[in-house]
Amino acid sequence: MRPRRLIPHRHRPWQASDALLAFPLGLIAAIMVADLLTPIGIPMGPLLVVAPAITASFAGAFATAMVAAIAVVGLVSVGVILDQHLLSTMYFQSQIISLVVVSVIVTAFRYLRDRRVRELAQVRTVSEAAQRVVLRPLPQRLGPLRVASMYLATQEHAQIGGDLYAAARTADATRLIVGDVMGKGLTAVSDAALLLFAFREAAHRQAALSDLVTYLDHSVCWNLAESSEPEKAGECFITAVILDIPDAQPRMRMVSCGHPPPLLLRGRQVITLHAMCPAPPLGLGDLAAPDYRADTFTLEPGDLLLLYTDGVVEARSPEGLFYPLAERAASWAGDTPPALVHHLRADLLAHVGGRLADDAAAIAVQRAPDH
Repeated sequence: MRPRRLIPHRHRPWQASDALLAFPLGLIAAIMVADLLTPIGIPMGPLLVVAPAITASFAGAFATAMVAAIAVVGLVSVGVILDQHLLSTMYFQSQIISLVVVSVIVTAFRYLRDRRVRELAQVRTVSEAAQRVVLRPLPQRLGPLRVASMYLATQEHAQIGGDLYAAARTADATRLIVGDVMGKGLTAVSDAALLLFAFREAAHRQAALSDLVTYLDHSVCWNLAESSEPEKAGECFITAVILDIPDAQPRMRMVSCGHPPPLLLRGRQVITLHAMCPAPPLGLGDLAAPDYRADTFTLEPGDLLLLYTDGVVEARSPEGLFYPLAERAASWAGDTPPALVHHLRADLLAHVGGRLADDAAAIAVQRAPDH
């Protein structure tokens, strides 16, 4: 029977900062040699504080403390080699005290920075997990449909803002929603999450598309009525387009609630799918009492359907020009959904100069040619 190892041996992975430690250590050695070779009246010891300061810029608190300790030992060693009586002088002791104080301060700030970085990393991990729960990635295949999506958030490190999209499968069809919440910030994210959860909960239960949209409107209205900012309840709404695409029939039904019209790419032709029975944005149903009627369009095998938010078509170039989506989409008509979304993302960011002023989302859908 082999004796168990009480203390497991752990190998820390090699890091690039380990090689960089040679620089401050070499600097300490160089300063010590220079201090020994120069006259006693020209002290070089105070320069040793540079070593821990440089280490703190790329290494952790422990490495910084070790380099600082080596610097202090080096300074004391220089004093012993030059003259043992030098250690008892006030001038040399002040050098040691200054080096120790500065080293402690640098090490403490590095420790606080490392702890802050770890806390931010944990918060970011939790935030990304929460965002993925709210805005779930769409599968590449939904029944006979090929799907690809794009989301560009204006806030740095954010994966979701006021724009939203989702998909749900029924027994014989696929239902899609693309929407845009009025406003920005956490309130917009909260409203987007509410609508997404309501859609996922009801998309497979509501038989008729009009019934589904009515349910979504009631959910949004109820949430706004319960809002902590009742004075803004009448000002909040969500534009959306909701689609029902049957598996066996080359058609689709659409209800547009104040949202930009989808584009249908058929061959080299770009068709704008304007709603014949447009409805007001979700959240305004109590004010307008809308009658949600679905428009029917043809979606043949090989057709590409592009759903998007106004952050795409309202994106401006540095010269103030809006993004010409329909014109650009014509050149991508023969692409697959992933390729179209890839081209759209790259072209949109190039148009605005790399940074959007508003969130932008898009979904590309194609009925597979074998259906």
